[in-house]
Amino acid sequence: MAMLDLARFPRLPLLTLPTPIEPLDGLARHLGEALNGVRIFVKRDDVAGIGLGGNKLRKLEYLLGAARAEGADTVVTVGAIQSNHARLTAAAAARAGLTCELFLTRSVPRQDPDYTANGNRLLDDLFGAQVRELPGDADSLAAAEARAAELRAQGRKVYVFPSGGSSPTGCLGYANAAAEILTQAEALGQDFAEIVTANGSAGTHAGLVAGLAAMGLDPRRAKSFAVLAEEGRARAEVLEKANATLALMGSDRRVAPDEITLDGRHRGSGYGIPTAGMLEAVRLMARTEGKLLDPVYSGKAFAGLLHDVRAGLYPAGAAVLFLMTGGTPGIFAYKDALAG
Repeated sequence: MAMLDLARFPRLPLLTLPTPIEPLDGLARHLGEALNGVRIFVKRDDVAGIGLGGNKLRKLEYLLGAARAEGADTVVTVGAIQSNHARLTAAAAARAGLTCELFLTRSVPRQDPDYTANGNRLLDDLFGAQVRELPGDADSLAAAEARAAELRAQGRKVYVFPSGGSSPTGCLGYANAAAEILTQAEALGQDFAEIVTANGSAGTHAGLVAGLAAMGLDPRRAKSFAVLAEEGRARAEVLEKANATLALMGSDRRVAPDEITLDGRHRGSGYGIPTAGMLEAVRLMARTEGKLLDPVYSGKAFAGLLHDVRAGLYPAGAAVLFLMTGGTPGIFAYKDALAG
C-alpha cells in the first residue's frame, strides 16, 4: 500500500488528530439481532477542534493554509442559512485572525426564528462574521466573488472558499483522513468493509475516494448517502472532485464512474427537510449512545446505514465505520421536528 505525502501543501492545524474511533456498543445491545451480526463503529470528527467541531475543519486546515500562504487577510464563503461550513469558517477565521464574510442562501423553505436565528446562524454572528442573506435561488458564489472583487479593489487580499469547502484543496483533508483511518483500523485489528458518510457538497466523499485510490486501495470502500443533490448529480460531483484531487496530489490514478459508491434514496423530499428515517436515527443514537447526529447530514446518512444493515446488505461479522461529521448546532434549528 502506498502512503500519502501531503506535507508540501500548506496547512493550518485546527484539530487534534487522529480523531477517535469508537464502537456503538449501546446501539448493538438495543438493536440486537436486527444488526445481523454487523458491528458499527463511529469516527468522531464531530468532536474535533474549534467551533463545536465537524468535518469541515479538515478541509479548512488546507484551505486556510493556502489562504495564509497567499497572504490573505479576508476569507469569503457561501452556504445555506444553517451551513456548518459557514459556521466553522467563521470560527477558524477568528482563530487565524482573518476577517470573514458569509453569503448565505435561504435554501430551506422556513422562516421561523428557530431556523433563521438559532443554531449555526446564531454562532456565525458570535464568531464575528459579516453575514449577507440571499434568496434561495441566488447564485451565492457569484455574489461572493463580486464582493471579493470589491474588497481587492480596496487593497484587501481575499480568498474565496466554495460551498462546503469542497475544492480539490479542501478535499485534501479527507484524503489525509483516509490514511488516518487505515492506520487506526490496523491498530484496532479491524478491517472496515466500508467507510460511510453523508454527502452534501461532495468533498468529504471525494477526499476519501481520492485518498484510497492514491494509496492503491479500492475507492468503492467509501460510501456516501446524498442529502443535498439528487443521486445522479451527487455521483458526478464526487467523481469530478475525486479526480481533481488526485491530479492535485500528483497521482496518475483516476477513478471511474463505477468506482463511486453512493445512495440517494434517503435524501427525502429535499435538502434540510426531515424524514422519518432521520428522526429515528437521531433519537436512536442519542438514546442508546448519548451521541448526537445532526438532522440535515449525518442523521439521514445514518438512517441509510441502518436500513442497509437491517436489510442484510453486509455479511454477519462485518465491521462498518460511520463518519460522524458534526453539525450539532443544527439540532436547535429543528427542535419541533425532533421533539418527542
